[in-house]
Amino acid sequence: MNRLTLGLLLLVLLLQYPLWFGDGGWLKVWEYDQRLELIQEENQKIRRRNAALEAEVRDLKGGYEAIEESARSELGMIKPGEIFIPFTGEEAAAEAPRRDTNGKAGKGN
Repeated sequence: MNRLTLGLLLLVLLLQYPLWFGDGGWLKVWEYDQRLELIQEENQKIRRRNAALEAEVRDLKGGYEAIEESARSELGMIKPGEIFIPFTGEEAAAEAPRRDTNGKAGKGN
């Protein structure tokens, strides 16, 4: 190779270096893009959580049913004169009233 070709090749390589490896180079852009995707996924999860919390706040502000349900499920509260009988999954399914073919509730078919 003559010196001119070698010099031009070296010049092209020197000009390409910042494009690939510099502060604003393709590798940095790719790295920032990967981090941006992770942050956007995390933000989406947080948005869903915030929407659920906002809906719960609206329910709690809107009426006593949501407050009562929350007190019953989270704190185990019962009304005066009420008897609380906890059921497990199998017992609850066995004790649930069954409907006959006429649509009336009954203990058995």
